[in-house]
Amino acid sequence: MAIPNTKKYSIYRPGTGERATVVAVLPKGTDVKAYLEGAAKRFDWKAWDDQKATLRKVRIGQQKQRRR
Repeated sequence: MAIPNTKKYSIYRPGTGERATVVAVLPKGTDVKAYLEGAAKRFDWKAWDDQKATLRKVRIGQQKQRRR
């Protein structure tokens, strides 16, 4: 079940310009630009890099077997 009133925002890594997506519910009247700048500073970029690295690993010897 989804959370109502959520929006996706893109934040950019300072220095490299890499992009990550943040899902948030912001109250009315909130300065979105200021929120995104703060979120980019608070974001755990090291964990994000580690997760991206695990997705790119090539598994050797675990290929799908064909039925004959």
